Amino acid sequence: MLSAWLLPEHIADVLPAQARRIEELRRALLDRARGYGFELVMPPLLEHLESLLSGTGRELDLKTFKLVDQLSGRTLGLRADTTPQAARIDAHLLNREGVTRLCYCGPVLHTRPAGLNATREPLQLGAEIFGHAGLEADLEVMELALDCLQAAGVGDLVIDLADARVLRGVFAGVPFDARRLQELVAALSDKDASLVETLASGLPDETRRALRALLRLYGGAEVLQAAHSELPARPLVRAALEQLEWLANHLRTAFPGLRIGFDLSDMSGYAYYSGTRFAVYGAASSDALARGGRYDEVGAVFGRNRPAVGFSLDLKALAEIARPVPAGKAIRAPWGEDAALRATVRDLREAGETVIAMLPGHEVEAQAFECDRELVLQDGQWRLLTVS
Repeated sequence: MLSAWLLPEHIADVLPAQARRIEELRRALLDRARGYGFELVMPPLLEHLESLLSGTGRELDLKTFKLVDQLSGRTLGLRADTTPQAARIDAHLLNREGVTRLCYCGPVLHTRPAGLNATREPLQLGAEIFGHAGLEADLEVMELALDCLQAAGVGDLVIDLADARVLRGVFAGVPFDARRLQELVAALSDKDASLVETLASGLPDETRRALRALLRLYGGAEVLQAAHSELPARPLVRAALEQLEWLANHLRTAFPGLRIGFDLSDMSGYAYYSGTRFAVYGAASSDALARGGRYDEVGAVFGRNRPAVGFSLDLKALAEIARPVPAGKAIRAPWGEDAALRATVRDLREAGETVIAMLPGHEVEAQAFECDRELVLQDGQWRLLTVS
């Protein structure tokens, strides 16, 4: 018989010290988003499945826990991503004509972990801009993602840029089976040259040459120059390359120490993204700390197909590598029924101080707090003294 206190695999409690780190990060990053003009929303964890999976593709479907609503008999889902919910809020609850900036922070649930040591309950923080199709919105989202990671104390940031339109431009006018395309996208992302060659058999020579080139087109700024000469000179391809260069130039100016890479064969989320996409890495993590991009089709199912771009990150994962949070300063106080003592403690807490009462028979053993002062009765007055 399993112990009652054991949790499901890849689900874990967050204990006090780590919870404090996560909460302080949450406040700091949401404040950073507010500084850009983003408004906080709090969508529900549970809603109708068709709403949660709108325009997101098969990958998110497989990640989503499903259950039957006992009130309506309809199938519900526990959200695996908050972006579709933000799109629903923009389309039906706010219904604004101009630009809408929304941010959020809350748990999402995944049926399977993303990696060997990953949680199935990430704490997703994200931001979305609805209503602007220009690159200015893409740049703003990238800058906010980088600002958030810098605010967390993550150094040596690297941003990888790509664009879903490159592959769409390569296949422009070429009939291709949807399932075979899905396999090809995965092979390109895995840099599996032999599988790409197999799947591309029977395609026009120009298309096959472009697919081979995509496998080599990753690295620094030289990638874009090579892409202009090795990929078909089609409007969609050219527009994507020119816009990636524009974004990279602005990012270099705003973040002088940022390393910028390009991976034109990385088609992760190809069915979801409609334009530029990015992933940000830090020196202390091999996995992406933040991911985002443009997904203009996300609101189509809600009847309001607005331009959309955004990013998200997992606060739990970020807290593991973020700048350590120093122990909180606190005041140690004896427990007592003396009215003056109790009034002094209340006044200190009202002023924003942390006051830890020494409960009878116990001593404070809280690692998250450093009691650098204490309340001491001197000459009939409760005085605040520094702990030696």
